[in-house]
Amino acid sequence: MSENMAEKAVVVLSGGLDSTTCMGLAREAGYELYPLTFHYGQRHDREVEQARKVAKHFGVKKHRVVDMGFLRQIGGSALTDDKMEVPVPDGSGEEIPSTYVPARNLIFLSLATAYAEVIGAVKVYIGVSAVDYSGYPDCRPEFIRSMEETVRRGTKAGVNGNPIRLEAPLLHLSKGETIREGLRLQVPYHLTTSCYRGDRVACGLCDSCRLRLKGFRDVGAEDPIPYAEQVNRVN
Repeated sequence: MSENMAEKAVVVLSGGLDSTTCMGLAREAGYELYPLTFHYGQRHDREVEQARKVAKHFGVKKHRVVDMGFLRQIGGSALTDDKMEVPVPDGSGEEIPSTYVPARNLIFLSLATAYAEVIGAVKVYIGVSAVDYSGYPDCRPEFIRSMEETVRRGTKAGVNGNPIRLEAPLLHLSKGETIREGLRLQVPYHLTTSCYRGDRVACGLCDSCRLRLKGFRDVGAEDPIPYAEQVNRVN
């Protein structure tokens, strides 16, 4: 597939490790990348800044940032409500933590699909995983399957027999396996952010930081971003 004839793919780009890995995988697959970033009033809105840097690194033609502040108005999550503290995992086995943003991926994929239809993209990439994750219901395989069927039934492209496909290449990968893929593709992990607290120096304590650090340790690599806490980054 030549560059001039490349099919388009929308990538839901948060500025985090997983979505940046998806950028690398979509590029390797030969797609012309159209990253879509959502500014939804999240506590860690620094990720929008980092998403811009990632998009620039990949040299995309267009990076669209969508303002979705209404999710902050709805609240219900430690990521959108300043009155709720970002939890530090205590091993209690809480199934769905307070960092879950109600219906976030449902909304993101709906808007990403709409954007894909407008620009004629054939796929929407999203970096969800059901292996090393925080237990969010909208990161599970059954959600992705159901959403893809909804996209097929509820869009002009789907009704006309050219359904937009949802691509979740990290769905069954551990964080370490995801990082190994990203390192192979030389994606810019130094530009990414994962910390739920949203500071320029990652806390190293929240669930997202811990999963990220464990992934780097599992592959024997050093995480290139700075951390506030002294942590063991390499095996």
